[in-house]
Amino acid sequence: MYKVLLVDDENLLLDSLEIILSLNDMAVIGKANDGDAAIKILESVNEGCDIALVDLNMKGMGGIQLIKVMKEHYPKIKILVLTTFYDDKNITEAITGGADGYLLKDSGKDVILGAVNQIMDGITVLDRKVMERLTFLMNNNMRSKLNDSAHGASGDFPEDMTKREKAICSLMAEGLTNRQIAERLYISEGTVKNYISNIYDKTGIHDRVKLIVELKK
Repeated sequence: MYKVLLVDDENLLLDSLEIILSLNDMAVIGKANDGDAAIKILESVNEGCDIALVDLNMKGMGGIQLIKVMKEHYPKIKILVLTTFYDDKNITEAITGGADGYLLKDSGKDVILGAVNQIMDGITVLDRKVMERLTFLMNNNMRSKLNDSAHGASGDFPEDMTKREKAICSLMAEGLTNRQIAERLYISEGTVKNYISNIYDKTGIHDRVKLIVELKK
């Protein structure tokens, strides 16, 4: 049974989420209207917390700051952003800050429940609209970096990253799967996986989505 913390300034939503989660073998350890209240709950509970569902726009300590504080003091707790906002700034700051997932509030209950389970299994979960926006941002940025590299500028890639690895980063940013990358570059899917493994090692980031976001910065 997962132990869940809910953080949102809409009490009706908090109550609805509590009912949905409780009916699906999850225990809500607390409900908070802002980041400060959320931290107080975490400091007081004895049973711990597995995952927090966090809104971004709240009075007092907002979601972005809360994500950073939680990742610093409670790094084992997973964080799923549940918000109405999917602008560039919120998306990138939430994910680079440590969020493990990002959904919009109009997602159905099955999507939210599925996201919680996926995140607890170590999978980053993004709403389709968020992923589309993120892919657009990444693609434009990666093209810019590749152009800078071609003209002698180092960009933000690790110095030891090869031209082929940079190209694969660009294709990952377009949202291509390993198989699609292999077909585009006329190499095997196994070779693509090896390149991506090298990219993870060189960047120190071992999550596909977070890698793309980091390279966008």
